[in-house]
Amino acid sequence: MIARKVKETAGFWLLRLCAAAVLFILLVILWDIIGKGAGVIDWEFLTAMPRRGMTEGGILPAIVGTILVTVITAIMAVPLGMGCAIYLNEYAADTLVTRIIRMSIRNLSGVPSIVYGLFGVVLFVQIMHLGTSVLAAGLTLGLMTLPWTITASEEALKAIPNAYREGALALGATKWQAIRTNVLPYAVPGMLTGTILGLARAAGETAPILFTGAAFFLPLLPKSLSSQFMALPYHLYIMATQHHAIEKVRPIAYGTALVLIALIFTMNLAAVILRYRLRKKRME
Repeated sequence: MIARKVKETAGFWLLRLCAAAVLFILLVILWDIIGKGAGVIDWEFLTAMPRRGMTEGGILPAIVGTILVTVITAIMAVPLGMGCAIYLNEYAADTLVTRIIRMSIRNLSGVPSIVYGLFGVVLFVQIMHLGTSVLAAGLTLGLMTLPWTITASEEALKAIPNAYREGALALGATKWQAIRTNVLPYAVPGMLTGTILGLARAAGETAPILFTGAAFFLPLLPKSLSSQFMALPYHLYIMATQHHAIEKVRPIAYGTALVLIALIFTMNLAAVILRYRLRKKRME
């Protein structure tokens, strides 16, 4: 009995140490980025156009381009991903084909983002003739986000007890009515949370947009979805590794990193708030 308690206590302390180590590393990274980037951020930095090879001015085109691409990603990935998850979990029979499809979706979640970028070049830029544009980049990120959206949505649907479905069916509801009224209201918070987290990951990706539309120095806002654009992750990559005056623009790179972190944090916070409100509404 004593040995079991000792092992249990040691296990809990090991978990606490792991959590503390991760938190410490995260705080060190944030402290470094905030300390070196906060001094650069002001109203001009957020609202002005870049000037002189991005050694002066602001990053407004990069902010707008990132938001546009993320919106296109959401428009593509959210309806298709959630619809696919509903079909696989609620309608599709448990056959060999269905299991292969599920396995393929989970494998696609682990494919490197650069592969999606190359696929996006072939499919959207060359075959569909969309050119290097906001639309091509957004659709490429949408393809990359789809497996995450499907997996998160299906797991949220699986967490709903079958009794909810059976109770509605027993009262004469159709299958879709049972899903719409007894399943989705309880699964949507988890589905949306996983989806928004996937979109936040997509917003910080560089490789998929590297070949499909992102430009480093483009001191104007996108005029249409067929225009090239600036994006925060690609802009940060060039500023930190490829710029001709790396030391001079390093503070701007840190400021860009801080803005990108703030954007992703805002998306994650929106997921938490939305999930809380949906759960609260469901409880009422």
